Amino acid sequence: MSNLRQILLASALIAVSAIPGVAQDREQTLADIRQELTVLHVEVQRLNRELSTTGAPSASLAGSSVLDRVTAIEAELQRLTAKTEQLQHRVQSIVKDGTNRIGDLEFRLVELEGGDLSKLGETTTLGGDVEGETDTGQATLPATGGESSALPGGGELAVGEEADYKLAMSDLEAENYQAAADRFANFKLAYPGSPLTAKVDFGLGKAQDGLGDTREAARSYLAAFTGDTAGAIAPEALFELGAALGRLGQTDQACITLAEVAVRFPNDPAVTAAEAERSKLACS
Repeated sequence: MSNLRQILLASALIAVSAIPGVAQDREQTLADIRQELTVLHVEVQRLNRELSTTGAPSASLAGSSVLDRVTAIEAELQRLTAKTEQLQHRVQSIVKDGTNRIGDLEFRLVELEGGDLSKLGETTTLGGDVEGETDTGQATLPATGGESSALPGGGELAVGEEADYKLAMSDLEAENYQAAADRFANFKLAYPGSPLTAKVDFGLGKAQDGLGDTREAARSYLAAFTGDTAGAIAPEALFELGAALGRLGQTDQACITLAEVAVRFPNDPAVTAAEAERSKLACS
């Protein structure tokens, strides 16, 4: 955890150097944060309303025989089960997105107030622990029907979600960096809490690197790593974050971050790249 805090501290250096005159913009930025908290509050209230009934039960369980009534009950149970799974998926998506936003707000508030970023811990899950959450902190989402596609590690993709991601990746591979950056940014707005968020943040970082915006790329790599610290993209995201810090002149933080790649992912190919980058930076 101490190493992760050092990585977060490195991201603070990026943020501080990126915003000249933070004190002058303090009131406006705090107002933005208050606005985001209001949005989160509204989302929580909308979830509370899901617990209120809207009228009398509409199920009809009548029948001329016991078999007819049993069949009607079975059909109603299937309908309610499907509806419950859909609502559970929606609630877990909102919880994940809300938790990420609160964590970002906590970071920004401490940064603005001049607090110690190394003291920040893991953000408490919005609403408490999520049922079905795994040891890696990623919720395993239930299947909701044929309108979405399943991921190997659990979770569901909305209609068009995978297609939008592939379009953004196509632009990135074709070195259409501005188009790719726009597509990745729009993806995050359209699909908050998506299982692909870490990959999208990483792709956004690559596009920003291609545009020469190293500072924003470092922020995106940090988001990709912290969004799923045990995911497939995590080793490469951590390496790219360290390399970006080195290009920004934050050599000490870059060396710490790059060393963390071998500590966390000793058998990953990213270790070789990280060690090569440490040699280039003359890390001790």
